[in-house]
Amino acid sequence: MRRFDTVIFDLDGTLLDTLEDLADSTNYALRENGFPTRSLAEVQQFVGNGVARLIHLALPARVSPELEAKCLETFKGHYRLHMRDKTGPYPGVPALLERLQADGFRMAVVSNKLDDAVKTLCDHSFGPLVPLALGERPGLRKKPAPDLVLQALRELKAEPTRAVYVGDSEVDLQTAHNAHLPCLSVSWGFRDRAFLQEQGAESVVDTPEELLRLLL
Repeated sequence: MRRFDTVIFDLDGTLLDTLEDLADSTNYALRENGFPTRSLAEVQQFVGNGVARLIHLALPARVSPELEAKCLETFKGHYRLHMRDKTGPYPGVPALLERLQADGFRMAVVSNKLDDAVKTLCDHSFGPLVPLALGERPGLRKKPAPDLVLQALRELKAEPTRAVYVGDSEVDLQTAHNAHLPCLSVSWGFRDRAFLQEQGAESVVDTPEELLRLLL
């Protein structure tokens, strides 16, 4: 019998390459509010803890809370309209999900993105391959708190001892730890293999095909 029958996936940097759209909306918000823009590499380091944290890190130091809130709302408005402009699955990810579904795995996505964005992107990119997608919402703490993962396990009616978490960042490692799940880290996303191993990752995979072999 295989070890796992449930997989909880992170979204950004794990299933979808969302970086360019996140950077475009971040820089739109910065420009509209009179601040210098950020490079793609900078935005890549800022993502992982939700859009409020992304904007906080992208802004210069000592910006007033009111102006920071205004920048965040500017970002949200732009991102809602442009979140699918350049975003798409990483190569091999759709085939991975299709095989897992065919083999009877329960699957869900949990993300620190806004809940409506998570659902829109998953539905557009994966349709019925991702039956459950959860994002930032009232009453549930963001990752690395375990709330979203535990909620996903409840909704899937999954046995936690047979579940695994898959993500691409240090936030995902912490989330898996806090949810008492093993973590499989992917190196194709927003953090590379060396960084993940420095953060304590014990299992790092380089391709969706390698991930599939481990899960099966």
